[in-house]
Amino acid sequence: MPTVYLDNAATTKLDSRVLDTMLPYLSDHYGNASSIHNLGRQTNVAVEEAREKVAKAIGAEVSEIIFTSGGTESNNAVIKGAIKASGKKHVITSRIEHHAVLHPIQYARSEGIKATYLDVKPKGYVTADQVADAITDDTALVSLMHVNNEIGAINPIEEIAEVCKAKGVLFHSDTVQSIGKLPVDVSKMPIDFLSLSAHKVHGPKGVGVMYVRGGTRWKSWMEGGSQERRRRGGTLNVPGIIGLGKAIEIATQEREENVAHVSKLSQKLVGGLKENFPHLIDFNGCPDKGVPHIVNCSFPLGEEESLDGEMLLLNLDIDGICVSNGSACTSGAIEPSHVLMALGMVTPTAKSSIRFSLSKYNTMEEMDYVLEKVPAIINRMLKKVKS
Repeated sequence: MPTVYLDNAATTKLDSRVLDTMLPYLSDHYGNASSIHNLGRQTNVAVEEAREKVAKAIGAEVSEIIFTSGGTESNNAVIKGAIKASGKKHVITSRIEHHAVLHPIQYARSEGIKATYLDVKPKGYVTADQVADAITDDTALVSLMHVNNEIGAINPIEEIAEVCKAKGVLFHSDTVQSIGKLPVDVSKMPIDFLSLSAHKVHGPKGVGVMYVRGGTRWKSWMEGGSQERRRRGGTLNVPGIIGLGKAIEIATQEREENVAHVSKLSQKLVGGLKENFPHLIDFNGCPDKGVPHIVNCSFPLGEEESLDGEMLLLNLDIDGICVSNGSACTSGAIEPSHVLMALGMVTPTAKSSIRFSLSKYNTMEEMDYVLEKVPAIINRMLKKVKS
């Protein structure tokens, strides 16, 4: 039985070229990048080369790139640091952001900050007009993800950034799911802060980037040593940073080729599911205008009844097909996805949802296998429901 990995929005397989780049820094080149001796200088040179790769990939200046432990830290640092530096008491986000954004904002609210949560019904994205209408004189920050991690909806971040710039408000975007899938160029987009993570683009886990536009008011939230120009204390994860630089470089250089490949896979998957279940399956968000690597669908049986999504997931796992029913950061949660509920979905339907997320390593043969197994599993489940 094959293993078909379709949970790439949760994490991705490490590219062998990334691993090859990292290996010397896990063995021979083990110096602390902050040390002034030869071993330290060698690793520091490699870290700065990785920083240059990231800066080039997103159109940034090298000095604007700060290495972190991942997207969650970057989001926390941006939100808390921007609020602290601004002195203002209002932030704007949406109801379907990742918890790495929603939870820091929830904490800020406990400290007296007011928050506006923009609606996204029914397609899963917000508009620049919504943002413009929500901004007040006391708004410190607007934080909206580029691509939603559960349904693949795309926010028009360039338009939103222009609105924020015109109103003198800082704008942050979590681009964890868009790097390597969509163009991201901060030299053309007036984005003030950006977050990304290596393990979503076939890099290592536990390392990410926070982009802070030069001259932007922001205060570090992590005290410690003088690393990262005193903006993020802590010993640098040298092998991770080296891997991140290589992964981002590959992802941006091969973006068009990979997107074309994944689009063909996605079209086959969606077409096959529609063909097998024309009256049962719903595709969530706005599939025609979203990223191709995320396909989220649900199986409502009526207004108050749906297939058991968790049981469907477990049956797929038995057949070697790895998918999820939402964000990996909320796995094991009893409550339905906050993203799907924000779309106006009823609870049973939200709980029946499955997310297929694809990568460059998936194949047409794997889609054939999935389209053989999924109908068989669902038909078995439907017989049990009817009996």
